[in-house]
Amino acid sequence: MSVKSAIKKAAGTLNPTKPSSIDMPKSANGGSRVQQGGKTPLKTPQDEAFAFFSGEGDGEKVQVWELWLEEDGGPGEGKDYIRLPPPIKPYILRISIQPGTACSLNGVLKSDFPMDGGIFVRDDWKEKKLPTDISKPIHVDLPISNPGAFCYYIEHDDASAKSGRVVGRKGYFNVDPVIRLPARTPFFPANASSPVEPLNDLSSGAVLPKTNSLTLDSLIILSVFGKWMGKTDEWEAQFAEASRRGYNMLHWAPLQQRGSSGSPYSIRDQLKYDPTLLLKADAADNGLGEIEAVLEVAREKYGLGGVTDVVLNHTAFDSPWLQEHPEAGYSPANTPHLMPAVELENALIDLSSKLASLGLPTVLKSHADLEQLIPHIDSAINNVRLWEYYVFDVQASVKAVAGALEAGSAKEWSGPSVAGKSVDELAQLLKSENLLVNYRAYSARFCSSVDPKLAAGLIKANSPNESTEALASKWGKVLDVLNVDLYRECNEDVAAAKDGILGRIKYTRIEADGPKMGEITKEKPLVELYFTRLPKNEKTSKHAGDALFLANNGWMWAADPLSNFAEYPSKAYLRREVIVWDDCVKLRYGSGPEASPYLWKRMIDYAEQLAGTFDGFRLDNCHSTPMHVGKAIIDAGRRVNPDLYVMAELFTGSEGMDLKFVRELGINSLVREAYNGHDVKDFARLLYRFGVGKPVGSMDSACLSSAEEIPGPYGGAPRQANVTPLSGSVPHAVFYDVTHDNETPLSKRTAEDALSTGALVTFTKAALGSNKGFDDLYPKLLNLVTDNRPYEVQGSVGKEGDKGIGKVKRVLNHLHTEMMEGGFTEGHVHEEGEYIMIHRVHPVTHKGYMLVAHTAFKGMQGRGWVKPIKLSRTSIKYILGTGVSTRLDEWKDDPNMHKGIPSTLTEIPAPEVRKGEDADGMYNEVVVPDVFGPGSIMLFETDMENISPDLDEICTSDADAAFGELDLVDLNVILHRADGEEKDATGGRDGVYSISNYGSLVYCGLEGWMHPLRQIMRTNDLGHALCAHLREGPWALDYVLERLQKQIPDLPRLSKPHAWLQHRFSLIRSTCPAFMRPKYFALIIYTAYKAARRAVVEQCSDFVSSGHSLVHDLALCSVQMYGLVKSASISPSKPVPSLAAGLPHFTAGWARCWGRDVFISLRGLFLTTGNFKGAREHILAFGSTLKHGLIPNLLDSTKTPRYNCRDGPWWFIQNIQDYTKMCPNGLSILDDKVKRRFPADDTWVEWDHARAFEYESSVMELVQEILQRHAEGIEFREYNAGPNLDMDMKDEGFNQKIWVDWSTGLIHGGNRYNCGTWMDKMGSSDKAGNKGLPATPRDGSPIEITGLLKSTLTWLDGLRKKGVWKSEGVQATVDGKKRLVTYKEWAELIQASFEKCYYVPSDPSQDKDFNINSGMVNRRGIYKDVYGTPKDREWSDYQLRCNFTLPMVVAPELFTPSRAIDALRVADATLRGPLGMKTLDPSDSQYRPDYDNSNDGTDQSIAKGWNYHQGPEWGFPLGWFLTAYLNFDRLAGDGKEDPKRTYHFICQALLKVSKHIDNDPWRGIPELTNAGGRYCYDSCNTQAWSASTILDVLEEMYKIEKK
Repeated sequence: MSVKSAIKKAAGTLNPTKPSSIDMPKSANGGSRVQQGGKTPLKTPQDEAFAFFSGEGDGEKVQVWELWLEEDGGPGEGKDYIRLPPPIKPYILRISIQPGTACSLNGVLKSDFPMDGGIFVRDDWKEKKLPTDISKPIHVDLPISNPGAFCYYIEHDDASAKSGRVVGRKGYFNVDPVIRLPARTPFFPANASSPVEPLNDLSSGAVLPKTNSLTLDSLIILSVFGKWMGKTDEWEAQFAEASRRGYNMLHWAPLQQRGSSGSPYSIRDQLKYDPTLLLKADAADNGLGEIEAVLEVAREKYGLGGVTDVVLNHTAFDSPWLQEHPEAGYSPANTPHLMPAVELENALIDLSSKLASLGLPTVLKSHADLEQLIPHIDSAINNVRLWEYYVFDVQASVKAVAGALEAGSAKEWSGPSVAGKSVDELAQLLKSENLLVNYRAYSARFCSSVDPKLAAGLIKANSPNESTEALASKWGKVLDVLNVDLYRECNEDVAAAKDGILGRIKYTRIEADGPKMGEITKEKPLVELYFTRLPKNEKTSKHAGDALFLANNGWMWAADPLSNFAEYPSKAYLRREVIVWDDCVKLRYGSGPEASPYLWKRMIDYAEQLAGTFDGFRLDNCHSTPMHVGKAIIDAGRRVNPDLYVMAELFTGSEGMDLKFVRELGINSLVREAYNGHDVKDFARLLYRFGVGKPVGSMDSACLSSAEEIPGPYGGAPRQANVTPLSGSVPHAVFYDVTHDNETPLSKRTAEDALSTGALVTFTKAALGSNKGFDDLYPKLLNLVTDNRPYEVQGSVGKEGDKGIGKVKRVLNHLHTEMMEGGFTEGHVHEEGEYIMIHRVHPVTHKGYMLVAHTAFKGMQGRGWVKPIKLSRTSIKYILGTGVSTRLDEWKDDPNMHKGIPSTLTEIPAPEVRKGEDADGMYNEVVVPDVFGPGSIMLFETDMENISPDLDEICTSDADAAFGELDLVDLNVILHRADGEEKDATGGRDGVYSISNYGSLVYCGLEGWMHPLRQIMRTNDLGHALCAHLREGPWALDYVLERLQKQIPDLPRLSKPHAWLQHRFSLIRSTCPAFMRPKYFALIIYTAYKAARRAVVEQCSDFVSSGHSLVHDLALCSVQMYGLVKSASISPSKPVPSLAAGLPHFTAGWARCWGRDVFISLRGLFLTTGNFKGAREHILAFGSTLKHGLIPNLLDSTKTPRYNCRDGPWWFIQNIQDYTKMCPNGLSILDDKVKRRFPADDTWVEWDHARAFEYESSVMELVQEILQRHAEGIEFREYNAGPNLDMDMKDEGFNQKIWVDWSTGLIHGGNRYNCGTWMDKMGSSDKAGNKGLPATPRDGSPIEITGLLKSTLTWLDGLRKKGVWKSEGVQATVDGKKRLVTYKEWAELIQASFEKCYYVPSDPSQDKDFNINSGMVNRRGIYKDVYGTPKDREWSDYQLRCNFTLPMVVAPELFTPSRAIDALRVADATLRGPLGMKTLDPSDSQYRPDYDNSNDGTDQSIAKGWNYHQGPEWGFPLGWFLTAYLNFDRLAGDGKEDPKRTYHFICQALLKVSKHIDNDPWRGIPELTNAGGRYCYDSCNTQAWSASTILDVLEEMYKIEKK
């Protein structure tokens, strides 16, 4: 149907009305539905989602976009705004939170997204309770089926208080609208040939009778002006031209009735269409039907949607409705501080009318003419007496105060004492006490005042004995002081106003680039009018006189967009700082509809009418639109048209402020402009910033998305889903070559540049914008206010068709839409000299298009210099090339029509494409022709044809099969291996991989690569050193394969993963260009890594396999530490995997495997994870070396073990106990036999001596031997004592002695010169005097040994009762008699004495009930670290350390719960750090929290790291503390009433641990940190026991949760 037929048909129907305020009938689910004006029924954001997700599904994967929130429930950095794609098919936004975060404590997700159906109402907060299961991440799935802009936040209980709620930080997610437009025939069909002569092609781009759903990037918008198009029946030719050129959306400048200025943006009546455009100007519907009919033709016949400007900030100065409702504008009546600005302008208007009579020039031709006016301008300003609006009327106030004093009506002063204060002090007090009335209000002359009675009372209190006259005089002086600043302020404002007045006069009347406004008259005064003066007539007579002065709108340089420059306290109008539009009255919305009901209703009606007619809004002057007004207008539009597209002209000067407007208003696109690039480099930067999309070879989508099954959000069947993490969004751009209100290419660069810039813009991943003047090569900016000439419509396609660059735009605009809809999401921008090249590529098919453009900035000539454009392993096919030449000398400014510069498009023959081969394989390179002038372009089709379209799928296939059969030792090689471990396996030949400009990886296995790859994949950081290294060569691929190949003889199962990797790496080598190598390397490594992780988890216990990511990460730590290192085998005769104490310091040889470390680590790393085989092997290996009743601290493959740890045997027994309880059929280990490394008489023999391993014992016998030897007492001197064994230890230190005090049952041991517990730092500095002195000898009864002993005795007594254990106790000499001491007796003895010996009561009066030396107490309410230290160092018993928490875990019955929880709270407040526990109370004089083992100073306390355990924060005691807290808080703390509080406390403490593991290349918990969790250079980066004890507490929580 033609436009004329459509108009005729519309005129014959009932007049349409705006789709306003429709009653919304309730739907079945309690929501509402409304009817769109002329559109499809309005759905709530949930309707389609309800239907889609309640059923069985369509068999396709559901897309899940996952947004992880921070610990406090707020969005992470850069994630406070999320832009989601149009819901062409429903999908899910998943909001995820780590378990146990603060926000999950009785947390509620609140959002104005209608989670349970119904219509969207901004700030109407719907609620969804967060799941309370702390064992897994929290997921809230929000099904999305309709667009909109939504806000959310988390509200939760305050974990630090027993009551109160915390409201979290807000986040925003905007869902793009679905743009539905007619489909078109493609120019470049996916599976067919492109046109041979695309510039002259007649068939492509035809509009089809079916609808496409487009993304925002597919929009190509042409700005048009109705006033330049003629009557509506003339518009069809314009539609045909725009459609032919590939545009699919018209941006209409306002079509409403214009004011007398003629500007479309000065709207006289928002609810009427401009009668000058209409065929039926007097239509009852004010032209709505005619406009809608015409736009329907544009859509259906020409494939053109419509976006219209919405002008909210102002109305035409001659809008008739203003006379009825002047309150809709800003006037002195409602904004009193504007009055002095009105008076100033009145004076200037009056002067303008008198210039001729004063003999002054009325037409300014030079600055000299202006100089003649300046004295008269000064006089006019001075005569207004503006200072009277600022200052106090001193004379009147003095008189009033004197009268109050004389009449005795002074108000008695009740404020601060003022007696004797100076006038300056009194003036300051008046301000500080807020006693000034209308101070700096500027609302009337002398409006600032003070209540005379109050002033009289004040001045009388100041000087009570002075006369009335003196007091009144003094009051006048106080006001004089106040007036000093006010006069100064007035003078500054007047000076600014004068500068503004003179500056605008120069520009508007004298300067060459100004409008040259002509003669100065009363009607055209010296200054542009800041105020519209409504006429005085019958309509306006009912309003106050000052209500008729309405402030005009405008803009200001660098204005705060959140501040209204018309409102108090802004003095922009007085200071003449506004660049005013004097045909537009600024609209006053106030804080809400109640401020101006008529205005709000009118503008809401206006928005609803437009939303029913157009596809979108362009918010004109958005930065000056009050935020709440913008929200209301957009919401009104989206109530009518949910798919309303909103673009905005927004210039806030701040990216952060831009984002605030975008996310809170729900703006879909911001207008950005290519011609803001001031040179080639800057232009390329804009192209990259606003339009590259993702770089070619991006990794995030391919690597980070994962497949999983999700539950049906509304109870429907589970769905297979593709889960993609969200990393935050930036505002979408509608990228204009040039906007309609900016200078033309000829003005800013050259006319020829229109071709190159217009072409480059079409290659960006953004919505595009242009204007007809750009395509037609208009030489100058058209004046949209005064210019009324029509557009010239160009001819059709063909040899003599479209003028300007229209033919090229036709091809490139269509190509842009086809690329955006076809998935060409990756791009590359290259700038070189005068050239810019953009390459767009499809990430799956690897086909692409490349544009080469020679820019045409001023001064460029000829071809310029550019290297051949080289593409590796990529075929290149030439599509078209063209240049443009313009003939400005032939252009004449036609008085009747807009015409462009005469020009000629010259097609460029196919350039030379050279083939070659280099180290990266075959390449093609384009040689730019010799004739390729500025503005010229070439377009190519590219194809990485050797890469299979299913390469991504190949790279990710069959990984589980390749890695699933590996055991944990194999997986240690696959995933980890530190440098020392790898060197051990390869005879010192190979270690970790090193990368130029990055450094060495920390692991040889996949985990080593994953640290840089995680960052690269998350951010697509293809500039990373690893990516550069991969592009330079395939060495990383070689390394991965070769190291596995070398391990296959020892670990033959590695052959499968090796073959899997080799096949995929071979494909990369043979098919991928070097620039694609980083992507596919990352994809393969990450796929292998995930498969290897799964293989670990699947071999682990239910606790691990059902756990969250932290549990999995810690389980991986067990694989880090457990590997086959031949030099550190736990067998002297064959390679057996061993557990490292930590990495990288304890990788191989004698230093790898430590008895104490193994048995502190064994429970968590092996038993909780299910590696019972590894646990058993270590128990038996160390058991074989039992000697002196001790197990060795250093194993050294049992060859040269060292026996110097008093706590080792108790950890050994504790692990045997744990093994029997946690391993299936665990008690059987008690009967396992081990060959004894040493003879029964403890004689030292070499490992291969005939007496070595000559007899055997059962594990049960080993345990009994340990207890018996301790009961009898142990005393020996270490074998090989002396410097060869320990070069730092004094001779006395080699003497070992351990005994039981049978009065308490406690085991004592050690001496001043040795250190037999884990706090085992031996001094080594001669210079500082600590050599041979342990920093923490703990020679007495360390509290953790007591706890372990009690645990052992209780366990054995239990086994004895069940008949499992053969012995009843031990033989001991008690009170001089040797007798049987049963396990039960010994345990009860410890139970009775424990708190008496160790507890330090909070109340000193209770000291008598405990073994306390009150003079030694430093801190109370704690447990001693040691009991029975020799008297010369008795103070060390009372030091607060972290060791008391271990007995709380293994023998909680020793503690009174209330005392225990109080002590734990003290430890939490004083000892707990981010990743560990301080090893000493910070209030202790010996506290030194920073460890430096290389310190060679003279300070004994820190020299050579003597403070190892005197304050640094160790990782593994944190697990003890948390496990103890978990138990005792539920018994006697906050958790007694609400266990969730206990769980949340634990989980919050672990969040820092989890975060550290996530960000640390070693993926573990360090041995120790310095103060506050700071990095310690000398610490192991990942330590076995640090991970183990955290696994312990997590497993304990798992068991509780399971119950």
